[in-house]
Amino acid sequence: MNGKKIVALVALIIFIDQALKFYIKLNYFIGEEHAIIGTWARLHFVENEGMAWGLKWGGNIGKIALTLFRLVAVIWGVFLIKGFIEKKYHNGFLFCAALIFAGALGNLIDSIFYGVIFEASVPYTTMVAQLFPLGGGYAPLLQGKVVDMFYFPIIQNAHFPSWFPIWGGEEFEFFRPVFNVADAAISTGVISLFVFQGTFFKDPEDTTPESPYKPIL
Repeated sequence: MNGKKIVALVALIIFIDQALKFYIKLNYFIGEEHAIIGTWARLHFVENEGMAWGLKWGGNIGKIALTLFRLVAVIWGVFLIKGFIEKKYHNGFLFCAALIFAGALGNLIDSIFYGVIFEASVPYTTMVAQLFPLGGGYAPLLQGKVVDMFYFPIIQNAHFPSWFPIWGGEEFEFFRPVFNVADAAISTGVISLFVFQGTFFKDPEDTTPESPYKPIL
């Protein structure tokens, strides 16, 4: 897998990710939800500060620090993938690395620019945000929120058994997190690395020699 194919893959993922985020941001209000398949596959618009599970860290300063850290990580990732290509790593490994890189870059774009180019999406109202509003965006550069929309509550209205430690009797739902295309790319890349690591990192010289003894028929 050469550099051009990796660039094309990353560009495709970024295009799909950003196109869907723009659509949701400009057409949905916060909390708006529409079914895709039944009740277990939905589009549900939420925004988060950029960390997993919508966690916040250190207010505005923490948000800027997190965005800058991700920016450095993405820049470092460019040189890392370039090195993987030069060392002729397994195509499957390069594909996974490209997925992870594209996902990180997709969410980084939100964090850097969305606060500047979008109007705020306000909860508890049916008003949708505008692109390049006259009054300016909802946050300075580096402080944008990540747009999420995929919600797959496959198991709903269930409860943990009463004997279950800590959460006994409490409501249970799977899968609760709301995510986006970039998150899906990262998760797919990471999971695939774990599942196929035996193939990706197999020593080509580690082959079992053929037995010199022939079976007697």
